[in-house]
Amino acid sequence: LIYCYRKPKTKRAKRFLEKREPKLNENTKNAMLIRGGNANLTVTAVLKDIYAVKKPFAVLYKKKNITRPFEDQTSLEFFSKKSDCSLFLFGSHNKKRPNNLIIGRMFDYHVLDMIELGVEKFVSLKDVKNSKCPEGTKPMLIFAGDVFDVNEEYRRLKSLLIDFFRGPTVPSIRLAGLEYVLHFTAVDGKIYMRSYKVLLKKSGCKIPRIELEEMGPSLDLVMRRTHLASDDLYKLSLKQPKALKPKKKKNISHDVFGTTYGRIHMQKQDLSKLQTRKMKGLKKRPAEKLAEDGGATPKKSKSV
Repeated sequence: LIYCYRKPKTKRAKRFLEKREPKLNENTKNAMLIRGGNANLTVTAVLKDIYAVKKPFAVLYKKKNITRPFEDQTSLEFFSKKSDCSLFLFGSHNKKRPNNLIIGRMFDYHVLDMIELGVEKFVSLKDVKNSKCPEGTKPMLIFAGDVFDVNEEYRRLKSLLIDFFRGPTVPSIRLAGLEYVLHFTAVDGKIYMRSYKVLLKKSGCKIPRIELEEMGPSLDLVMRRTHLASDDLYKLSLKQPKALKPKKKKNISHDVFGTTYGRIHMQKQDLSKLQTRKMKGLKKRPAEKLAEDGGATPKKSKSV
């Protein structure tokens, strides 16, 4: 097939294409949540709750899509290009793999890596009768368990979860904005996902007392199949453009306390000609001036 490039005819189409062009600082990653052809009520509720957590950086497909990501990935790549999403969560249910979730990410509109998780226990947002965080709140992510740093599959899952839930990049942080916590614990072959709302209580000093209140959703997950990218492809996906790499500054060093030291190269100076502060205590006496000149100088005769 031969595709012909056509210039956009309207300003709206031009803005649409410019939005999808590669940038030095990419936009916030969007996620698509896809319901499989045989998804049950539990999987549908999980997708809806994750969508509520991810909004507004998510797209929820409500219609059933009969596809198997581990066997054929063309439909996922088609939806990724259509909705401009680089993250996905696919939910399905069958006798062999009940309450099944597949979380993954794309690179150049192709599947980079994906991990299959089974839902063993689920508590919905509606089941927890507590106050919720507003839409679009950036969560704080906490990972507990040595397996996240030891096992390669769990290490890649940690990277995938950070990519999925991190939200937009912000230049500054305020204390009142830290109100949402997502906690992931890996122990005994299971992954426990819990979400909490941060409550700032009075403590009698400037630093408030912090309490965590569970607000849902909460999931007990178990890892099933994995499809991980090769080391070369994964390294290529992490490559940054040269314009974003910080330029190394010469003759500047830092010590362990964070103090910055700079080295300045100067030409040799004649300190005898250095202008000092003009004050009486630094003025030379007449005898010192005569000694420097090597004797008395003849006085000028007054003109008639």
